[in-house]
Amino acid sequence: MGRLTASRRVTRITLDGVNRQRPDAIAVEEPLEIRVAGSPLSVTMRTPGHDVELAAGFLVSEGVIHRGDQFSRAIHCGGPGTGGEDGNTYNVLDLTLAPGVALPSPDIARNFYTTSSCGVCGTASIEAVEKVSSYDVAEDGIRVEAVDLAAYPDRLREGQKVFDKTGGLHAAALFDVASGELLVVREDVGRHNAVDKVVGWALLNDRLPLRGTVLQVSGRVSFELVQKAVMAGIPVLSAVSAPSSLAVELAERAGLTVAGFVRGGSMNLYTRSDRIVVPSTTPALSETPGVR
Repeated sequence: MGRLTASRRVTRITLDGVNRQRPDAIAVEEPLEIRVAGSPLSVTMRTPGHDVELAAGFLVSEGVIHRGDQFSRAIHCGGPGTGGEDGNTYNVLDLTLAPGVALPSPDIARNFYTTSSCGVCGTASIEAVEKVSSYDVAEDGIRVEAVDLAAYPDRLREGQKVFDKTGGLHAAALFDVASGELLVVREDVGRHNAVDKVVGWALLNDRLPLRGTVLQVSGRVSFELVQKAVMAGIPVLSAVSAPSSLAVELAERAGLTVAGFVRGGSMNLYTRSDRIVVPSTTPALSETPGVR
């Protein structure tokens, strides 16, 4: 596994006129080329670590696989001149699917490049992004206590070990509502990568579909995060920031609950609010646009 952080000497400037030089930890960002059966599928800019989960989750998000038994193995590979004595930079990952599983269609190709800020950049068309999930999240009868949902961001933050050192990573966590257990936390420079790592963890542990769970993310909710949640069978997506209009539209069509601005003891429910159980002493939810 590559480095998660790097050290850089920085100049610290304060308004009191004192300037100091000191070492600072920054999050590592490196490319990962994902191959399937030797053929390039995508290149994503990511924080090294949990690469197999990242690649497996990416395949789930793209609708290539949806069960653990469809994934066979993954090998980090390289080539002459790509770095290291054995030519292995750990930035190329070749995946093997189980016998009989169809290889990815050329139609899902993303021009083999995905930035850490945008997981759908380079897609041939927006219509190609909206996948057909193998799971129906609308039918999930999950009920989440609002007080529990409000606590998830802090519990996620406690698990952000690399963020503590760098302040520069997104994170995603998966909670089992029935037990209250925090199942997994993953960090990455890309919010979509962090979610793919969580979904990949679930695939590799034969936990798909992720019924009865909440996906908590550290930033905003984009279209792609809603798509990834739906593809993994996650019924509730919670974020500390806002969703986009397209994210809300997709969530509404899919029957996914989206909660935004989950912080400070309050939240906005954008879709499927019937799944969130509020205390009986809580006033009726406001219908006023823009209320937070």
